[in-house]
Amino acid sequence: MLEFGIPALIEIPDDACLADVVFSRAAASPGEVMLRRRTGTGSWQDVTTEQFRAEVSDLAKGLVAAGIEPGDRVALMSRTRYEWTRADYAIWTAGAVSVPVYETSSAEQVQWIMADSGARAVFAESDQHAQVIASVRGQLPELSELWRIDSLDDLAATGAAVSDEQLRERRTSRGAAQTATIIYTSGTTGRPKGCELSHRSLLSGVRNAAHGALPELFESTGSSTLLFMPLAHVFARIIEIGCLEAGAILGHWPDTATVAAGLPEFQPAFLLAVPRVFEKVYNTALQQASASAAKRRIFAAASDTAIAWSQAQDGGQRAGAGLRLRHSLFDHLVYGKLRAAIGGKVRYAVSGGAPLGERLGHFFRGAGVTVLEGYGMTGTSGAATVNKPTRNKVGTVGQPLPGVSIMIADDGEILVRGRINFGGYWHNETATTAAFDGADWLRTGDLGSLDDEGFLRVTGRKKEIIVTAGGKNVAPAVLEDRLRAHPLVSQCMVVGDKQPFVACLITLDAEDIEYWKKQHGKPESATAADLVTDPDLIADIQAAVDDTNKAVSRAESIRRFRLLTEDFTIGNGYLTPSLKVRRAEVAKDFAAEIDALYAP
Repeated sequence: MLEFGIPALIEIPDDACLADVVFSRAAASPGEVMLRRRTGTGSWQDVTTEQFRAEVSDLAKGLVAAGIEPGDRVALMSRTRYEWTRADYAIWTAGAVSVPVYETSSAEQVQWIMADSGARAVFAESDQHAQVIASVRGQLPELSELWRIDSLDDLAATGAAVSDEQLRERRTSRGAAQTATIIYTSGTTGRPKGCELSHRSLLSGVRNAAHGALPELFESTGSSTLLFMPLAHVFARIIEIGCLEAGAILGHWPDTATVAAGLPEFQPAFLLAVPRVFEKVYNTALQQASASAAKRRIFAAASDTAIAWSQAQDGGQRAGAGLRLRHSLFDHLVYGKLRAAIGGKVRYAVSGGAPLGERLGHFFRGAGVTVLEGYGMTGTSGAATVNKPTRNKVGTVGQPLPGVSIMIADDGEILVRGRINFGGYWHNETATTAAFDGADWLRTGDLGSLDDEGFLRVTGRKKEIIVTAGGKNVAPAVLEDRLRAHPLVSQCMVVGDKQPFVACLITLDAEDIEYWKKQHGKPESATAADLVTDPDLIADIQAAVDDTNKAVSRAESIRRFRLLTEDFTIGNGYLTPSLKVRRAEVAKDFAAEIDALYAP
């Protein structure tokens, strides 16, 4: 199938604004819980719709009093927290446009985003963020205000003279077609470009997803989620908006690395995360089971049983009596503990940003947590396709959302059409024109295929395709996503363009390598530099590579690999804030290691 679409269930009125929900929900049910705010270790405070309306209104009045006009850009540089959402909705209530900035951004990135967007003001979370902004303020002629996100009430207090009627006029001055936010792409190559997302594009995607595709997540009794991904990323942003629109209770957690402590506290009903989070949950459970040979055997059997149980569900099959018995036993011994670790109430999770892999998808479904893979990008206002609880094909990224059509171009590129598509790149007509392929089809830059039921599979990035010296086209993502799922592997990058075979650079997972050292009797003091030539470690990585190669033909398989002593991280510039490898930077800085892979 080359094209598949689903009609929209919900159309967005011309006068719709993202901030409207704050006021409509407060008017309809002022005592209903809208968010939960962490007030201390293990302590969460309910925030009702009326309380949130009051806090958003007061802050929006402060923005108006400070001289923020309709259409002005206001930047946000902060970790994920309650105040981020309050500021976001206050900006929209004041008729302004929000511009998120990753809290890990360098001074050069901050300068570019704020100068390019012409930000009039910025909210900064920490002293470090404020210092970064101050260091480039001389290059930001439009910037007049810098506020601290911990002091929102101080700004709100300055707006006492602004009336409710003035605020209503501000909020209603921005229609559905106008820009709500400018989200800058991660910039794996070149400078980040600002995607203009309108109130309509965001509301169209969110309302059709929450009410049409995923009501079991957003509208079920007691629905809630703990948001821990950065709100500068569109994936987290649509969950923020979706929860407020559909009535799911929203909580915030500032750090993905420590979210394991927050999940049992908050006890969410559903989660969203990138595949790396699910890989870490699985690998942590595997590590804990590695304390003894008996536990390792139990976990291996439990994993195989979960996968078999999930696979038996496909096509309406019924698990045999033996499988049902084993599944019930392991639910008590293994699966229940895994579910408890993520809060105990999670039934569904949404994964996006990269392929999860069929094995992990089946494992989690068999363990009682159905992971629904979806697909989208900043230019599609987040999600374009998603699997549903009632229509879930593990290994695919689902069918289009209502109101969205997907087409596969002649060269295999995925094209998207629908109200979710962005309006263009901020002040960049050339890039905007290049992004569309006539008739409003957005070029995604991704390669994929549609099956006969309209389920989409993504096979890689068009610009990342490797062509070997023998003329074989190789999609790195197929290999990288599978290899990265191994516990010992943190990051990897497949190489081989114009070379006689495919090879790979691999970095080690710092946590898992500590477990590995204990299991193999290696010195505690051994560093990555000591281990990259260790024959036992090389043998284990080779086994992971051999397993990865099962997914491809011999001509596409990884023939050689090299272990690096340095990981790819956001901090050292080898990963984007959305955890994508900056391939050009890695290739440049590790050119000697790549050359060594092809030495005789």
